[in-house]
Amino acid sequence: MSDYFIGNKEYFSGIGKIAYEGKGSDNPLAFKFYDPDKMVGGKTMREHLRFSVAYWHSFCGDGGDPFGNATMQYPWRDPDPMKSAKNKLDAAFEFITKIGAPFYCFHDIDMAPEGANRVESEKNLIEMTDLAKERQESTGVKLLWGTANVFSNPRYMNGAASNPDFSVVGHVAHQVKAAIDATIKLGGAGYTFWGGREGYMSLWNTDMKRELDHIGRFLNMARDYARKAGFTGTFYIEPKPMEPSKHQYDFDSATVIGFLRQYGLDRDFKLNIEANHATLAGHDFAHDLRVARDAGLLGSVDANQGDLMNGWDTDEFPFDVYQTTMAMLEILGMGGFVTGGLNFDAKRRRNSTDLEDLFLAHITGMDAFALGLQAAQRIIDDGKIAEMVRTRYASWDSGDGDAFEAGKLTLEELAAMGEKSEPKSVSGKQEYIESLLNGYLFG
Repeated sequence: MSDYFIGNKEYFSGIGKIAYEGKGSDNPLAFKFYDPDKMVGGKTMREHLRFSVAYWHSFCGDGGDPFGNATMQYPWRDPDPMKSAKNKLDAAFEFITKIGAPFYCFHDIDMAPEGANRVESEKNLIEMTDLAKERQESTGVKLLWGTANVFSNPRYMNGAASNPDFSVVGHVAHQVKAAIDATIKLGGAGYTFWGGREGYMSLWNTDMKRELDHIGRFLNMARDYARKAGFTGTFYIEPKPMEPSKHQYDFDSATVIGFLRQYGLDRDFKLNIEANHATLAGHDFAHDLRVARDAGLLGSVDANQGDLMNGWDTDEFPFDVYQTTMAMLEILGMGGFVTGGLNFDAKRRRNSTDLEDLFLAHITGMDAFALGLQAAQRIIDDGKIAEMVRTRYASWDSGDGDAFEAGKLTLEELAAMGEKSEPKSVSGKQEYIESLLNGYLFG
């Protein structure tokens, strides 16, 4: 029996600790590029990447989709919901330990089954998080962030804090309070809000301003409670433009930043950017990262990717190294993660039904971000692209350009400058930059 099983049963038998074997290895159950102790830019890969396993997709997802039933069977499932939850907890920590991720994330109902009422649900959560704390202490695995699922239960069909029925919001508060308490108990570095149904299906029956005001007030209340209860970590909001709602209020980075500033939340909240959500909003992953970074509000990342030929949230494990390189440039550009990390909010494909596939998927994602990290550091160390950008904006660094940025020019003075000769055409050298990128990746 492996040394890495956690409870009374080894669920991933035959699979031991996943090791780094290098790019020459043909072992599918080994890292080819993620070497956790390798130094890159003054930190180890482990410190830079801060990988996290998503409890919901990895241990709860069953391969079902809107067009078909579950395809995946799990050996930890039991007719007794609490017994099943305890088995699943053991399986989760066995997997996280074997894959070598330092963190995990969870929704409340991922870990503890819902009871007949909110009091019973909270009791279940307390019991399960007591066990999770023991597992954390015995394995060294930590909680990156916790959250509450206030979108799946039918009571939330019209939203959570945005619900037009006030009585629903009390249930939201009870559930969020319990999830915050659980996160504090488990030493979570962050707490995430995702407005899964905070949006509208039709403007005909929606008072949008009132709903946004209610969300803003609720988040202020949640922050105040958590700080009073001793939570010192970071709060996150995760943007998503649509699905399940027609329009969600946390549409993209720019929308969320405006919301946080409007409701006085920007000192305590940052953004948790998901790649697939950015592309659903019509942006590149790196775009939403850059918008959040420029605002000083990039906090954490849900590491996945979408299928651009499919207009819904496919949550694939990331393998596009161009994307991971651009993402790591943004993360390194902000000085790296503080409380956040790279959480694999990703699921196996519907027909990847072997338990082994869960390892293969995470190995792919971890290797893809290790490649991205190394390429991003090469780009930074070489400095050519940064110098090209600096040169492109050099006219703003002195003379009249500098005076404009300093607010020392009037419109009349600026207009007079426009009477001078026609400016020269200056190339952006985009194709050359793209060729440099290929060199950093494959040279």
